[in-house]
Amino acid sequence: MTTPAYALAVDEHLPTDESAEAAGELRIVLSELFSGEVKSPSLTLRGANGAEKSLHVEPKLYEYLIRLLDHFEKGEGVTFVPHAKMLTTQQAADILNVSRPHLIKLLEQKTIPFELVGRHRRILARHLFEYQKVRDAERATALDELLKDDGELY
Repeated sequence: MTTPAYALAVDEHLPTDESAEAAGELRIVLSELFSGEVKSPSLTLRGANGAEKSLHVEPKLYEYLIRLLDHFEKGEGVTFVPHAKMLTTQQAADILNVSRPHLIKLLEQKTIPFELVGRHRRILARHLFEYQKVRDAERATALDELLKDDGELY
């Protein structure tokens, strides 16, 4: 996927072996600290100068951190795309892992909202992610039905 100029690429390169290992260790520590039914996880950090700071970690932020660290541990690069950014058709197609002509067909069918900027189509990232979520849910439902039907045949 091409990285949009406004997207935040965590690094221009893939994580090093050392940073991948450190990410794995941090992921394990966070998982151990917040395992179980923790409703309001908090964390105390100590800086090199000995100063301490306690902070509350929202459950959703904790989930994001674990997912981010998991990718780093595997040596994978990560790119953040803000929901308020406009994407080109190629960027949107790359995110959905479909061809650009297929994406344009979806736009023309009004499946995904878009705007014309001059003669170029631009897709709001939020709309693209909403479509992706619905598409993935429909795929999961269809797969469940296929598996159920397959089980009934035996």
